[in-house]
Parts: sequence; structure tokens; C-alpha cells
Amino acid sequence: MKTSRFSEEQIISILKEQEQGLKVAEICRKHGIADQTFHNWKKKYGGLNADELRRLKELEQENSRLKRLVADQALDIQILKDVNSKKW
Repeated sequence: MKTSRFSEEQIISILKEQEQGLKVAEICRKHGIADQTFHNWKKKYGGLNADELRRLKELEQENSRLKRLVADQALDIQILKDVNSKKW
């Protein structure tokens, strides 16, 4: 997947420009992005500030770590059940 040439903080600052009253066409021309890109960013990052975005990323990382932990435990339980049923 292609990475963006803009950081998430830069994207948020670009979206803030539109909230300050600049037209979308002017913003897109100024930063060299397409209208569709701007609207996709607005759908994804609209209403967030930089602190909230950092917190969201931390929570996503923690969530993925916990999901892996649960999957590992479920696998261990399944293995123990299989071993136990084969003995009898």
C-alpha cells in the first residue's frame, strides 16, 4: 500500500484550513492534492486534533496487542482440550 507523503498531523492542519474558511479547491491547489483525497481525509480525520489522533493510534496498537494475546490463549486452550481428549 502506498504511503502518504503527508503525515497525519499535516493532514489535520490541512483540514483545519478548510474549517477556517478557505475553499476546498484553493486548499487542494495549494497543497497539490486532489479534491477526492481531501474529502477522503475529511471523512477519516474530520473533527480530530493531533492529541486525539495520537491517543487513537495508541489505543489501536493496544487493541491489536490484546487481540493477539486472546488468540494465543484460545489456541493454548484448544491444544489442551485436544491433548486431554486423546488421553481418554
